Amino acid sequence: MRFATIARTGREYDAAMWRDKVVLGRTGLSVSRLGIASSFGVQARDVERAFERGINYLYWGTARTAPFGEALRNLGAKRREAMVTVIQSYTRVGALMRPSLERALRATKLEYTDVLLLGWWNQPPPRRILDAAIALRESGKARHIVISCHDRHTFARYAADPTYGAIMVRYNAAHPGAEREVFPYLGERPPGVVAYTATRWGALLDPLMVPEGERAPRASDCYRFALSHRAVNVVLFGPRDGADVDEALTTLDRGPMSEDELAWMKRVGAGVREKAANARRFAPVRLLDRIAGGSTE
Repeated sequence: MRFATIARTGREYDAAMWRDKVVLGRTGLSVSRLGIASSFGVQARDVERAFERGINYLYWGTARTAPFGEALRNLGAKRREAMVTVIQSYTRVGALMRPSLERALRATKLEYTDVLLLGWWNQPPPRRILDAAIALRESGKARHIVISCHDRHTFARYAADPTYGAIMVRYNAAHPGAEREVFPYLGERPPGVVAYTATRWGALLDPLMVPEGERAPRASDCYRFALSHRAVNVVLFGPRDGADVDEALTTLDRGPMSEDELAWMKRVGAGVREKAANARRFAPVRLLDRIAGGSTE
């Protein structure tokens, strides 16, 4: 089956191409189009099953949950070279970065992480943070440095800085502003792009949030939407259980969205954004929006 040419990608895809690995920007790492994150409680067996299905981008991130750490230990003992591990640091104290990373490596019995993710820097980190990260890279404890940010206007500075092999940016149908404010400014030798909050913390899946007359997306629709943009290398998903893993994996079989599907997702996203802004019952989602950089696109 061939999929329609997607204007945002500039090429025609089929499902088999989506199952291929891609290069994550300046890191040179070969990564799956989906990355699995630890924070929502997925069990070790389901992480390992996702890996066997080709998901090699393994993000032990905001919450370093024990089951995910178990999966990293199990996989690392047998298939370390096939894994791309991501360990995140939110520290604002440079001296604490090394012990934090070393604790994670001891817990997972890994000698190094492929990616050290500097979390939530809306403005460029101070020199002490960069020096600590670079020292870990030079020591072999981390192979590449990636940064996340909630202020889209800052990403052009990160894209121009060779310190960073990739960036992590919020991008979904309710918050498509990266299409205007991030992706056009990645430069001639762009960093890799990892997209997160593809379901907008589940709001895009909630029938109560979806505009009248529109069907509610599946999680895989949200992942397909983000992956249909040519700038995006990896989309993160945070499964709670094996059913969430199975739904995410269908993304790779279903392939890129058609123009009609993209238009539908944009309508749904705009409606969800408006409803969350106006409805008192969606205050938790509005709070998450503010934390993540505002409720605008």
